[in-house]
Amino acid sequence: MFISDQWKEYALLDASGGERLERWGKYILIRPDPQILWDTPRKNPLWQNPDGVYRRSSSGGGSWVVARMPSAWNIRYGSLTFQLRPMGFKHTGLFPEQAVNWDWFSARIRSARSVRPETAPRVLNLFAYTGGATAAAAAAGASVCHVDASRGMVNAAKENLRLSGLADAPVRYLVDDCRKFVEREIRRGSRYDGIIMDPPSYGRGPSGEVWKLEECAYELISRTVLLLSDRPLFFLINSYTAGLSPASMAYMLQESMRTAGISDGNVTCGELGLVVEENGLILPAGASVRWEGKVVTA
Repeated sequence: MFISDQWKEYALLDASGGERLERWGKYILIRPDPQILWDTPRKNPLWQNPDGVYRRSSSGGGSWVVARMPSAWNIRYGSLTFQLRPMGFKHTGLFPEQAVNWDWFSARIRSARSVRPETAPRVLNLFAYTGGATAAAAAAGASVCHVDASRGMVNAAKENLRLSGLADAPVRYLVDDCRKFVEREIRRGSRYDGIIMDPPSYGRGPSGEVWKLEECAYELISRTVLLLSDRPLFFLINSYTAGLSPASMAYMLQESMRTAGISDGNVTCGELGLVVEENGLILPAGASVRWEGKVVTA
């Protein structure tokens, strides 16, 4: 399991009855989580006095039924600063469990820069959302191509990099369909030293066609692998799709690497996790597959 346990301004305080009790900077939020199938006693008094509560509706969707927090506020992780906003479907604009992945690929990027300080590794971030991974990669010394189909999410990413002191970092922002972008990059002969992808469980293509990740994952992975450079550093796949196990994703990535003729690397996979402060247990929060190549030392 990959555990994000280095946060100072975020904490999963407790988990019970299908809900998380979380601290996001100064504010306490309660949000639903389908992984929390137990109903343990809610001993923490903060359950009774949250700043925000998101509740799902029986007719679908949901809303913030308590919203005493501001419309936007900032939270820090190391040298990075992110703006949070209460969004639809319970989101805040940041997935704290991903921090462990940020640390992992940042170490790979810094290691490569220590060997070749004059060369910035090229990183592609697909389905890049509000840019948590983009900010981490840029701060580590990478040149990043940030791609997301939502203009609003791309604008949020630009703001997060500005807040993190990375407004002038070598980041290219694109509002585009990620699958279409990958195909164009293949035709252009573009190559990247690191690739990050966080595809949604469901999506719509540019013509409105609906696709499910379980049905498209292998094709998406196998095509994206073709964008790796001759000396790739890493490939990271994140998933919040219940029908895709970490082992299944790892197999797809291994097979895609083999087919592409890339054999010099290691694949690891596992669930992402957050520590529940109330009892020290780990809450599963998505899954990741990591491939890492060797950092060339000369």
